[in-house]
Amino acid sequence: MGVTRLFLGFSALVWLPYGVFCAVHPTFLADVAGVVASSPTALSEIRAMYGGLEAGIGALCLGALFRPALARPALLMLCFVCGGLGLTRLAGLVLDASGSAYTFGALALEIPSAVIASLLVRWSVRGER
Repeated sequence: MGVTRLFLGFSALVWLPYGVFCAVHPTFLADVAGVVASSPTALSEIRAMYGGLEAGIGALCLGALFRPALARPALLMLCFVCGGLGLTRLAGLVLDASGSAYTFGALALEIPSAVIASLLVRWSVRGER
């Protein structure tokens, strides 16, 4: 099994179940991250952004395991999504003093994922996967 498939499999195992869990149990984030829904609309927003979006990320990674043509798009998605999340979270850490176990745990996933995905995209262009 190649490095790209291992990375996409790992990503699917992280993102898909977490997204489904957050969609089903959005109040979970109140305890672990302090994200509290103050209205039904806010609860739906948490379900969508932490549930649906993250499950969708994992689903694309899972799909890429079965359809190799999806591997490059999945890696590019991880570059941009994880890069955007990680860089914005780092900015929040500086601007908002948001250091918590949740913040550091998310950063430990997002920044390495963005870097690894970008390296795998670069290697795939050269045919070095």
